[in-house]
Amino acid sequence: MPYLIDGNNLIGHLPFLEIKTRESRFELIGRLLVFQKIKNTRVTVVFDGPPDPNITEEDFKGLPFYVFYPEIGQDADEVIKKIISKETDLRRFFVVSSDREIKQFAKSEGAKILNCEEFQKHLKKAQKEYKRVKELEKNVDLPTPLEVKFWANIFERKK
Repeated sequence: MPYLIDGNNLIGHLPFLEIKTRESRFELIGRLLVFQKIKNTRVTVVFDGPPDPNITEEDFKGLPFYVFYPEIGQDADEVIKKIISKETDLRRFFVVSSDREIKQFAKSEGAKILNCEEFQKHLKKAQKEYKRVKELEKNVDLPTPLEVKFWANIFERKK
């Protein structure tokens, strides 16, 4: 299930981020990358304003993760509507925004809507799952060279 996210709108609804800082975009992208990995889905984020030169397509090469900015004279809402209009299967397509106009447009096109507060719960759940997976990965202890020799000796004796 792909997600189209109104980036600035979501930042404005997350208590740990501030809309005016560039760091908020990086923080949001980091959390969305975790979400994308846990959900194994396509994520598209649209931010208002000019492109950030520190966030490039190369950063997400090979991932179903995309960041868009409006062209000069456009706003993010226009970009979001254009993406929704081009999507071929909106039955399983989520639009994340609390903007009334975006929600109405998405609904009229047949997309599913998640407001920012609802999506924040999904983000938190993905973060917890990611931490749990990382903890399990940490607990995998590789054998030491001494243990390898010990077991190799045991198996050699049984031959």
